Amino acid sequence: MTGILDRPSNAQISQSLQARSRARLRGLSEAQLLAYLADTVYLERKRFHEQRRSDPARPDEVARIEDCARATRGGRAEQEAALLALVDAYSGEIHNRFSKRAYRVATTVIPGALSRLLTSTNPRQLLAGEFDPDHRVILETAAGDDGAALRALARRHTLIFAPTHLSNMDSPLIGYALDRLGLPPAIYGAGLNLFSNPVMGFFMRRLGAYTVDRRKRNRLYKDVLKDYSVDSLGRRCHSLFFPGGTRCRSGRVEGSVKKGLLGTGLIAWQEGLRTGRADPEILVVPLALSYSLVLEAETLIEDSLEEEGRRRYIITDDEFSEPRTVATFARQLLDLDDAVVLRFGAPMDLLGNPVDANGTSLGSDGAPIDRRAYVTDAEGKVQADEQRDHVYTEILAGRLVEAWHRDNTVLSTHLASFAAGRLLRQANPGLSTTELVLLPTEERTLRRAELLAAIEQLLDQVRRLEAAGRIRARLPRGEGEVEAILNEAISRFRGFHSRRVIEGRGDRVVLDPRLLLYYSHRLHRYGLAGEM
Repeated sequence: MTGILDRPSNAQISQSLQARSRARLRGLSEAQLLAYLADTVYLERKRFHEQRRSDPARPDEVARIEDCARATRGGRAEQEAALLALVDAYSGEIHNRFSKRAYRVATTVIPGALSRLLTSTNPRQLLAGEFDPDHRVILETAAGDDGAALRALARRHTLIFAPTHLSNMDSPLIGYALDRLGLPPAIYGAGLNLFSNPVMGFFMRRLGAYTVDRRKRNRLYKDVLKDYSVDSLGRRCHSLFFPGGTRCRSGRVEGSVKKGLLGTGLIAWQEGLRTGRADPEILVVPLALSYSLVLEAETLIEDSLEEEGRRRYIITDDEFSEPRTVATFARQLLDLDDAVVLRFGAPMDLLGNPVDANGTSLGSDGAPIDRRAYVTDAEGKVQADEQRDHVYTEILAGRLVEAWHRDNTVLSTHLASFAAGRLLRQANPGLSTTELVLLPTEERTLRRAELLAAIEQLLDQVRRLEAAGRIRARLPRGEGEVEAILNEAISRFRGFHSRRVIEGRGDRVVLDPRLLLYYSHRLHRYGLAGEM
């Protein structure tokens, strides 16, 4: 077993990815191979043109693509050679070595000294330091234990952690959570823009992060990324996927997922069964993240409102791009009680079935089932079927969405925002969401007593959802709980955002509809009336 603690070299990874690509190319007809190559040339040249001012392509990048362009006029051998040379270059960009030493330091640094990690100018100084972790991050598991059930599964199964995605802070916080629960580290894909901070990049390259350049949209690059995931899972590297893709712009719990990387789990599992690999079983662990405050909320909701986020696929200039802003936010967020909740949901197999403590799949009646029978014939031989696998991945994606909503944790900032947004909607029934966020100040004020009554009504609804197991909540309880929820929300919003989401002014409150919309979206899809 290799795993993340003994990652292969760049040469080994390149050799493996080229072998997978070679097998794929052999299955293409002459016309398909030419189209595959032409797609790569066209989309890469287009990228070079779009980036020519902001981030000009390196000469070696351009040279490789021009080699591919010349190969389109040659024979099959020349075309395959050009593509495989590009695979070698892509594998070198994607793969990063794991460092036990860096991992040990980072898991003591994050999140208590996250600001120091992100702002230090000399990362090697951090390697010699010892820092106490901050315990403001709340970790929960479906088993209600300290992670023992997941640790037991990880010994014989490769785990895919599938979280919701709110912020660029997600990956380091999840890495910290895995360490706190005694779980092995996981590899994860991180956008190229996150490596621009020299200190952040220094650690990410050594903490299992592999580089994903989302500007590359050609089929070859996407195939190499998938091959890298399959290869890593086959080496028993526990993995972290964000099935929703990029950070959710609207603030909602994702209602759909991208199935590309998610489907690599099924491929790797069947490959392990086919080759008789030791411990080939792979399980998926849903993970719901809930933040009181989200660093990039202002930029994300603006992008969501711009044609539902279609303006920019990659955001490179949000709040996370400024190290000092990240440091300030980290200090303030992690100084709050219950600032972040990470809930590890009930594990499931790659077909979306629940599993027991031993990792055995369970049917709808709770009885054990043989999941291997879903992909093998009567003699136990794996049967290839892309259409069947697509259906299985669709089912898994749906089960993940259900788990995320079930494990989503309502915090005071979410509940107060939804209640305020509900009142704003009721006062302006004829306005669209776009029109609501443009209301002048005098038309987005409420009486404090009115908001408290709305919070009380919503709290009762949330408690009923919680009792039914449809959502979770971490809110003040007992006498004066409604007042405490509003006061806590106002206090937290005052702590960071330049625009006050809810600001108290005597017996009235003033709202910022854009950020109100963002935070209220954590209660989307629960059948609650009065959404903004």
